[in-house]
Amino acid sequence: MSRIKIGRGVVAATIERLQAAGLMGHERAVLWLGKGTDRIDELYEPRQRTRADQFYFDRQSMQMLFAHLREKRLRVLAQVHSHPGRAFHSEADDEWAIVRHAGALSLVLPRFAQEATVDNFFGLAATYVLSTENEWKEVPGATLLELC
Repeated sequence: MSRIKIGRGVVAATIERLQAAGLMGHERAVLWLGKGTDRIDELYEPRQRTRADQFYFDRQSMQMLFAHLREKRLRVLAQVHSHPGRAFHSEADDEWAIVRHAGALSLVLPRFAQEATVDNFFGLAATYVLSTENEWKEVPGATLLELC
């Protein structure tokens, strides 16, 4: 798998959104979208319900996402969310992941991303890739993603 390029601005906006929710004591999720599989072109923040240990996209939010993807001819390459404590892929994260295709990424930031910066993002995030066996495997983020 080749590395996926992502702009510093997308990473910075991701951190900003996760940290803002974290200041309220809530998890938050954003999606990284791309036209192909080698570059993140856009950050998308679905409307969601959140609390300290969960985020939830309702049916209407998912319909809005699918309409946006069709209109812009994009696909979801990664989901990124925060946890109140350590960064790991929980059973709920495994079961309710938005991205379900082999090679999809799921990144989890610890402590509501409050310590995250663009420069430490990939070292801080627990990064998982969905295998062809439909299992989330942890990998070093810097091996899959490249700031550009």
